[in-house]
Parts: sequence; structure tokens; C-alpha cells
Amino acid sequence: MKKIVFLSALFLFVITAAGLSAYAKMDRKPASQATPNSSQSDHVIRVYGPGGPLGPIKEAAEHFSAETGIKVVVTAGPEGNWIGQAKQDADIIFGGSEYMLQDFIFNHPEMIDTKSRTELYPRAAGILVRKGNPKKIESLEDLTKNGVKILDVNGAGQLGLWEDMAGRKGLIEGISQNINLSVKSSAEAIERWKSNSSLDAWITYESWHYRLQDVTDLVELPEEEKLYRGTPIALTKITDQKKEAQQFIDYLKTEESHQIFQKWGWK
Repeated sequence: MKKIVFLSALFLFVITAAGLSAYAKMDRKPASQATPNSSQSDHVIRVYGPGGPLGPIKEAAEHFSAETGIKVVVTAGPEGNWIGQAKQDADIIFGGSEYMLQDFIFNHPEMIDTKSRTELYPRAAGILVRKGNPKKIESLEDLTKNGVKILDVNGAGQLGLWEDMAGRKGLIEGISQNINLSVKSSAEAIERWKSNSSLDAWITYESWHYRLQDVTDLVELPEEEKLYRGTPIALTKITDQKKEAQQFIDYLKTEESHQIFQKWGWK
């Protein structure tokens, strides 16, 4: 009889210990296993894109956060610097032009919710020159003069920008002959502009002047010569904060945000 009672007690102990062990393992499961690739756990909207629109989007994000209490972190620059992290936690992606975001969609079809894609505000191209404009550049025609050295960004939302502008005035050949340096990104262009004082002009978006006021003057072109490109933005497919992320995009479309963009050189 005692043997039966002992075995019954031993069996009950083993079952209870096994249950407690299983519960402990469940309780120790990391939170990251429950929500992989998510920014929801830290309640942050994560926004990624090229460096051009960083100024107004970051400023608008600060206003949005102050009004709603929803934190927004904006990461911008050459795509190669942030794409790895964006694939893990991006809620929103923006582009420096419509074609630029479309290229992103071609390259990363798994990331963008194309139905959510919307246009913010257009920005005009102009000519950046050295402080004081020593070469007296006032027009596209002046870029064809002997001795003028032009910086060109062949990408980063500026692909074909100067050619589209010059082509309308029959200046493609003259400007092409004066392109002294071509680079692939605005970040590289800024670095070269600051390190190579022999460069005289850069056909780019007027908005870059507001980021580089210490090293550039802006030559605005007549309205009929200006070329505009858009600033698209979209939700990602991986966001689990769709409501909050869309709320931020909607805020970017308000008049308050439009005024911020205008301050940074958008139309």
C-alpha cells in the first residue's frame, strides 16, 4: 500500500514539474519573437528616403509629434545607407521624385503599398553657384560659356534634369561640353562641391540651396524655364502601424506642412 502511495505521489510531482517548466519557457520567450520586423513595440513611426526632402519632412515630423504624441524618426540619405534596416522596420518610404520612388518599387517590389502612394509637393530646378556668383551666371545660356565648370548629378531624382531644361532652349551641346564632373548622388555632389572650389555651377533643385546656404547662391530661372518634379510618399507593406503612419502622411498634406515645405524651397 505504501509503495502505491509513493508511486502516485512521485508521478504527480513529475507531471507538476513538467508543467511548471513549460510555463517558465513560455514566459521567457523574447518579445521580439512575437513581433519580428516591427516598430510597433517601441511606438515609433519610421520613415526612410533620399536626402533631398529630409529638411521639410523632418521639421514636419517634429510638429506632428508635438501635436499628437506619436514619435516619428526620419532617416535619409543614399539608399544603400539605410535599405537594410528599412526592410526590417520601415513604415513609410518617400522619394526625391516620382521616377525615383518608381525605381525603388521596381528594385524592392515586396516593400511598397502602391495603393497608398501619394504626391506631396513639387519642387523646381535652378542653378546653384558659388557665394557671390563670381562667374556672373544668371541663366542657362551662361552655362555654355567658355571656362564654366558644371557639376552634374546623374541620379538621385536628378537624372536627365539638366538635359530636359537645356533641350527646350537648344543648349544641350553647349552645357554638355561644360560638365566637368558627374556623380551618382546628391551626397557625393555636396562633398565634391565643398572640396573642389573649381566647380562653378550645379543644375539641381532649388531646395538644395536652403540646405547649403553657407556655400551656395541660388540663381532662380524664369517660371517658363523652370522644370518641376514631384515628392512621392507611400506606406510600406510591412508596417503594423498603418493607421498612425497614414495619419502622418495626411498631416504632410495639410496647409501647415505645405508652408514648411515652401520654406525649404518647394512650390
